[in-house]
Amino acid sequence: MDRVVLKGITWDHSRGIVPLQAAAQRFSERHSDVAVLWEKRSLQDFADYSIEKLTESYDLLIIDHPWAGSASVTKCVLPLNEYLPEEFLKTLQAHSVGASHDSYAYDGRQWALAIDAATPVASMRPDLLAQQEVPAPQTWEEVMAIAEKGKAAAPAIPIDLLMNFYTFCQAHGGGLFENGEVINTMTGVAALNTMKAFYSLLDHRFFSMNPIAVAETMSQSDDYWYCPFAYGYSNYSRRHYSRQLLIYADVAAFNGKSLQTTLGGTGIAVSAYSSHPSVAVDFAQFVCTPEWQGTEYILTGGQPGYDFGYDDMVNNRVCNGFFKNTRSTLEKAYVRPRYHGYLHFQDAGGFYIQEYLKGNIPSPQTVLTKLNTLYSESLKPEAIL
Repeated sequence: MDRVVLKGITWDHSRGIVPLQAAAQRFSERHSDVAVLWEKRSLQDFADYSIEKLTESYDLLIIDHPWAGSASVTKCVLPLNEYLPEEFLKTLQAHSVGASHDSYAYDGRQWALAIDAATPVASMRPDLLAQQEVPAPQTWEEVMAIAEKGKAAAPAIPIDLLMNFYTFCQAHGGGLFENGEVINTMTGVAALNTMKAFYSLLDHRFFSMNPIAVAETMSQSDDYWYCPFAYGYSNYSRRHYSRQLLIYADVAAFNGKSLQTTLGGTGIAVSAYSSHPSVAVDFAQFVCTPEWQGTEYILTGGQPGYDFGYDDMVNNRVCNGFFKNTRSTLEKAYVRPRYHGYLHFQDAGGFYIQEYLKGNIPSPQTVLTKLNTLYSESLKPEAIL
């Protein structure tokens, strides 16, 4: 019998590829006639490159949940509910961290399993805060006080600004993507002005940094004490991963209520064009089993979308409490729209927010008009895709 070779594509970070390589090694040890080979692409390519194209070349794909609506239209990945045992899926759903599992369900089908969970959470250098006798911020006012000292960091590339715009719209009491607009004008203006007050205090180099770059900067230098929100990476809270440890925590309160950040993470999907769909589904199931997610997946650098290992003392000791410290924020994270066409809006929307924060667009109302135009276009995917 010829050996089955599966190809997978994931994103280029220790959190994204190492746990999958470890799972592939163990899967092959248990199935000697199967090899699972993982390739990686940059975080930007992960956001930009067409999943539909990738399904033509790869059996297994790590995807972002806003693509679920497109999957339901293009059918280029398998509906896993038709291939996996119902009891297994029920177990995963019951142990989902927040909305991670359901975020990959759309139009009555499960297009991926939540292999990874993340949302913007706070991170800090406790050693530097202690030196300055500054407590970890609990309120937005305390965050701003650190920013005013020039010691706050935050990712500010367009996609992260858009995710944080959603956060501040909700913090100001608005509902997103209702009544034919992204957000009502009064709430949107308030959100943008709150963001501008904060980002105007940050070094402009953060406008070119994603969450990984911010974590690297905070852990490799002593320039910054605190980041109020960036997608969490437990790797940086593990000893010897970087020069200095980052400790992660739930986000601060804004007007007396914790900020609601925007769900990220990734899911594992199986290409509809795979020559070995049953084997690929078997691997997806293996890497999401409670036994693997709760132990080896975490210990090899992962952040599971299921909570099997979140309360484990060993896992939390390895990560200096990462899972316990951030779970509250993750459990209530906002799920982005997932309709076919939404990614057109997401890909471009953050640019206008960044231009406003840089001072290149003078009016917040202009930003909202641009966002609403993009939103309207995205509802007509046949015209843009």
